[in-house]
Amino acid sequence: MPKTTKRMQKTHAGIDSRKLHTLDEAVKLIKARASAKFDETVEIAMNLGVDPKYPDQQVRGVVSLPNGTGRTARVAVFAKGAKAEEAKAAGADIVGEQDLFETINGGKIEFDRLIATPDMMALVGRLGKVLGPRGLMPNPKVGTVTMDVKKAIADAKGGAVEFRVEKAGIVHAGVGKASFTEEQIAQNVKAFIDAVSKAKPSGAKGTFVRKVALSTTMGPGVRLDPAAAIAAAQS
Repeated sequence: MPKTTKRMQKTHAGIDSRKLHTLDEAVKLIKARASAKFDETVEIAMNLGVDPKYPDQQVRGVVSLPNGTGRTARVAVFAKGAKAEEAKAAGADIVGEQDLFETINGGKIEFDRLIATPDMMALVGRLGKVLGPRGLMPNPKVGTVTMDVKKAIADAKGGAVEFRVEKAGIVHAGVGKASFTEEQIAQNVKAFIDAVSKAKPSGAKGTFVRKVALSTTMGPGVRLDPAAAIAAAQS
């Protein structure tokens, strides 16, 4: 039997895909099954009762995870003059104007978060077809279009995670690493669930959070009891 199959059987052993778990139970299960040779990312997926094709059912926001993501985000900034110098001093990995536009437009994207000062958005807006599908377009609602580039860079590198609902009504994100303690993972998950819950749009009807699951990069998904998870996040 191939090693990959044996490994999958081992990681999936004891997991009932239909059972709903408490947050603490789910964290224990996914940590115990993180056996890859690298530090796996802890991922969360939330199925929401929205249809994103309607403007009043969009879900988007940003949350600062209390224990960070376990990785340092690479940050690019569209700025000029004093703001460009401020961005460089604040630790931005890439800072530019037309040169950065040309690089991105050519398909070279070597960053995880893009920040822009408001005066640069006329230029950045022309990159919509490149940045939009990747979820990288700066947006004032999540603090990535701002004159306070220093704070935006600090947030991005300090564990801020941006989320946006996909076509199928799902929000997903990395919320830590398997090497984190159970408490650190649980704290991050609570912060993420709370932020998404508070981002409920006006057009959402009925149950907003319908399903929640945790997993690691190579591990199986473990379902949470949505109501209990929300209550834990708000406690």
